Parts: sequence; structure tokens; C-alpha cells
Amino acid sequence: MTLSFADLAAAVDGPVFLPADDGFAGEIFAWNVANPHRPVVAVGATSTADVAAAVRWAGRHGLPVAVQATGHGAVRPAVGCVLITTSRMQDLFVDPEARTARVAAGVRWSRVIEVAAPHGLAPLSGSSSQVGVVGYTLGGGLGLLGRTFGHAADHVRSIEIVTAGGDVRTVDADNDRELFWAVRGGKGNFGIVTAVEFDLFDVPSLTGGGIYFPATHAAQVLHAYRAWAPTLPERMNTSLALLRLPPLPQLPEPLRGAFVVHLRVAYLGDAGDAKDILAPMLAAAPVLLGGVGDLPYQAVDSIHQDPVDPTPTRERGVLLGDLTAATVDGLLAAAGPQVDVPLIMVELRHLGGALARPPAVPNAVPGRDAAYSLFVVGLGVPELAPVVDAVTGAVLAAAAGDTVAGGLMNFSGGAGPDALLANWPAADRDRLLRVKRAYDPANMFSTNQALLPTS
Repeated sequence: MTLSFADLAAAVDGPVFLPADDGFAGEIFAWNVANPHRPVVAVGATSTADVAAAVRWAGRHGLPVAVQATGHGAVRPAVGCVLITTSRMQDLFVDPEARTARVAAGVRWSRVIEVAAPHGLAPLSGSSSQVGVVGYTLGGGLGLLGRTFGHAADHVRSIEIVTAGGDVRTVDADNDRELFWAVRGGKGNFGIVTAVEFDLFDVPSLTGGGIYFPATHAAQVLHAYRAWAPTLPERMNTSLALLRLPPLPQLPEPLRGAFVVHLRVAYLGDAGDAKDILAPMLAAAPVLLGGVGDLPYQAVDSIHQDPVDPTPTRERGVLLGDLTAATVDGLLAAAGPQVDVPLIMVELRHLGGALARPPAVPNAVPGRDAAYSLFVVGLGVPELAPVVDAVTGAVLAAAAGDTVAGGLMNFSGGAGPDALLANWPAADRDRLLRVKRAYDPANMFSTNQALLPTS
């Protein structure tokens, strides 16, 4: 069938880019530059109507459809498809009385934080406010205050979604309940979400920050964390990362080009109380840099200090039911300061608390019983891919004794359909596939993290 791009351009208000067009490369550019997209055409959607028209056009021509807002979640290249970009869709409304926000598909967390903060409210955003709201939330949304409030997906009120026939649906606890269940945790397998409404929380300020420990004390810090984390109240949210930092001039001298252990803290409470709770960690090793203190929510990016510039990465993650001494020793042997490996980060996030409780309206987020998330990020340079994958595999194997089923979509990297489906127990797997086949029988949405393989 001949592709009629003129028909597509006439059906949408936003721009349409072909590979030979000026602006095509910029339109399809992903933040994770390790996975460059190669679509047949890119549509710069400006509205839900544009998304629906592009999906209908793709359906008539038998093409798969991919979607991108910021490209932070681009763990696989989108190839031979219609790529719909949503970055122009920037509608945002905060209702301070209802304590809710409704955002369009292209909105980043930074804008939600900015608009909500004057009302003393905050969203359940993650370690970087530069990430898009929709993809993060559909993948579960493990946020800075997750132990206190739960996953971002647990607090979604409603979703506007374009399904494979180009139909626009508003799904919630009372309408299309199966689809509403599946899309909150099953990510982009069921359609393109064009808007989402979710709860905000009373967080006028918090105690937060990051504490860096030197490489020479990595073992002491990790073992101290293993003993300390299970004692924490739900108001205390922490993670610990082994970081290999680049020799960038904008980094402080103690961190420049260094291996460090980074303790991240977000505590919903008084700074004095937080320092008392942190005392065992501060006694575990000398502090290289950093500390915690009162922090406006607008400054939460300072906790993790995630990179803001586009970066090539390869990612994989698992969930742990425990963090034993043997696992800590194994992680240090595989990725500690004494080995030369092309890894950027090995991270442990403490789970439990509200993350372990089912939400008021059930969703497909798995892994409620897990105690920790283990996430490995390696350099996404093509020539290093086999080495990165091997080293990442060794890190995950070191934690095999503590690993449990139920990995989160946002931390699954480029895993294939079989590995992704293994994140859910059999009954939930079957339920997800029933929803997939009901709303996307031709597997139109099969790029990136797909539950069904492409034919």
C-alpha cells in the first residue's frame, strides 16, 4: 500500500516530518541517545484529536505506532513506525481545593511542581523533574515519597487514552475498569494516553539531600544501610547508589571523576528528627560531601542529582525481597571501586511502607512485597554494549539470592515480552493479555516495552 503522507498532514494540526525533512532529526530525538529512533514518519501532535487522527492513519496503512514525550524511557529504538511526539501538548490545570492536577501528555514534572508549590502541594514525582508525567506514571511511578504515599499510579483519578481504532476514551474506576487497571502499571501497551488526572499531596516542604561517602568506605556504608533501612519509618524515603562520576568541571572537586557512595534522603518531617534518624549512617563512614536540610519541593532534583543532559544508557532492574550481607558483598565484588566496569550507577531503593499496600482502586503495578529495587545503569555506547550487558548480568546475579518476582516497567530496561510478563503472577499476566487483545488486537502499540512480540 502506498503511504499517503499528504492525507496524514491534512488530518492533523501539528507538523508532520518525513526522514528527508528539516526538523525530522530533532523531532524524533530521545533523551536516551543510546536508542535512536527510525520511524517512517513523525507526527508532532498538538492535541488529542491529532493523536487520534495519526493512530487512525497508521491503522489504515498497517503501521505500528510509538509515542514519545521526552525520550527518557526510550529503552528500544522505534523503527518502521509512526512516531507520535507529544511534547507540544502542554495543558496543565491544578485544583488546589480538590488537591488534583490534570496534565496533557507532554507535561514534565517540573511544571506540575512549579504550579502546585504555591498551594503547599506536591505530586508524587521521581528523582528527576525533567521526566514526563505520563510515561513515568503508567510505568508505576516510584517516587521520592513513595514509602510515604505509594506509587504515582496508585493515585491516578482518570486517564484519557486513544486506543488502536483511534477512539478517545476516558477511563477511571467506573468506566472501562479493566483498561484503567491495566494501563496503570502496564505502560504504553494499550494505547496512547493523552491526559491524566491525579492526586496532589500536602508537602509544603521536606527534609532532603544527598550525602556522598568515599570509595574507601563503600563496604561499611552498604552494610550499615542494610542494617539501617528496615528500621525506618514510612516518612523516611531513601536510596543508596554506587556512582562512577565523570570528570566534568561542573562537579565539585571531591566528586570529579570519582567513585562514590551516594545516600539520598527525602523525609517528610522535621530536619532535627531526620538527623537523629540518619545518625547510624553518618557514623558508618566519613562524609565526603553533602548533607540534609529543609528543602522546598521545587528543589527536589538536588536529592538525586540526576543528569539533565541527554545520555546514552543501558538499563536493567530487579526487585529484592531482602538485602542480605551476602548480596551486599556480591554487589561490591561485581561493581565496587576495585573493579573497572562501564557502569554509571548501581542503585538500591528502599521500598515498603505505602508502596506495599494495594491502592484504593486496584492497578497492575506489581512487586508490592518487595523490600528493595536494584537498578543498574551502564554506558549505552554501542561498542561497549556486550561488556555492559555482561557486567550488568553479573551485578544482578550477585543479588539472585534475594531477588523476587515483580519488576517495575520503568526499571525493566529493554527486556523483551517474555521477561516483562514474568513480572506479574499468572492471573495478572492473563488479565493483562486479555485487555491487550481486547483493545489492541493487531498489536499496534508494540514498540519499546511491549507485552507481545511483533509479528
